[in-house]
Amino acid sequence: MDTRYDVELVAVSKRYGGTTAVDNISLRIPTGSYTCLLGPSGCGKTTTLRMIAGHEAITEGDILIQGSNVSALSPIERGTAMMFQSYALFPHLNCLDNVAFSQKMRGIGKAERHAKAREFLALVQMQDYAMRLPSQLSGGQQQRVALARALITRPRVLLLDEPLSALDPFLRIKVREELKRLQRELGITFIHVTHSQDEAMAMADMMVVMEDGHIRQAGPPREVFERPVSPFIARFIGGHNVLPSDRGPIAVRADRCWLGTAGDGPRVTGRVVAVEYQGTMVRVALATDPGDEASALVPDSQFYEHPVAAGDAATLMWSERDAHLLAEA
Repeated sequence: MDTRYDVELVAVSKRYGGTTAVDNISLRIPTGSYTCLLGPSGCGKTTTLRMIAGHEAITEGDILIQGSNVSALSPIERGTAMMFQSYALFPHLNCLDNVAFSQKMRGIGKAERHAKAREFLALVQMQDYAMRLPSQLSGGQQQRVALARALITRPRVLLLDEPLSALDPFLRIKVREELKRLQRELGITFIHVTHSQDEAMAMADMMVVMEDGHIRQAGPPREVFERPVSPFIARFIGGHNVLPSDRGPIAVRADRCWLGTAGDGPRVTGRVVAVEYQGTMVRVALATDPGDEASALVPDSQFYEHPVAAGDAATLMWSERDAHLLAEA
């Protein structure tokens, strides 16, 4: 058994009639890592997660968990736990009994299962809410109870389906910090589906970017951000300008661009279409003369020394060393 990987997908496909949702993907997820699957709606990320969980049957290929082929096993036999986007808490049970439910189904006595449930409620800092019903909790509190209920099964792999999407932006940041802390402390593999690039970059050890049922790029967040392999990845990850060059399409980070005319180097002319104040930075969006969209993230102090407004002519500049050659779209 190769202990370096907790989950392996080997040429996995999923078809619904004549529609292919996931097309012949292979992936190795390192042991004890936090992996995020992301991509636009309909890219196949949630279907992939559900196939790992056993909630969707694969059409072709194999899924291995800790070296064992689980493709034909039921969800309960796989050693995984899934935390759903809706949290799916039982409305008639208090937090303690929600968390203890799987223990009850295994025939564990009330005192023992409640003691274990209290331990896991404490792990997610919800021990003081043990007797409350889900309806008496905020969305963030419900999410923590659902997490405790998933973790009490001691899964080999925890699967999370857009677990932060229902939370407000401030709470989302707090909870993603909590998830990452728990993953590190527990040392188990988390696989997290999200549509948020910021969320994936903040949390993941490995980002897996999908499009049209294919994996387009997988790697550490910094590697994907610094060296996107294609115009799709550069645009989807965000923060990049995709521009034509003599060698082919290039990606240039918006924070490595500036507005000006002085000096030598690559540049493109255009007209300002929007100015967005973002606190420490100001985003200046341009429609270039060749017909592309581009932007510069300018430090606020620099911007206000030489401000521009929508409708102004402008020149976007960058250093050659900051241009990253992309594969053709």
